[in-house]
Amino acid sequence: MTLRLTDDEQQALKERADAEGVSMQDAARRAVREYVERGAHVSRVMEAAKQVIATHGDALDRLGR
Repeated sequence: MTLRLTDDEQQALKERADAEGVSMQDAARRAVREYVERGAHVSRVMEAAKQVIATHGDALDRLGR
């Protein structure tokens, strides 16, 4: 895989990586992992919310009045 960045993105990545004492590749890989993990977390929360609503929807409606 090739990751193409704009000049500004590449400079920002270099500066961040330098500040953290890691390679640009390691910083980019960490960012990808965090992005994937955050998306998975959002999916789990949404699924849990759907289950709560399905199970306790009536009570939630009454509490909202």
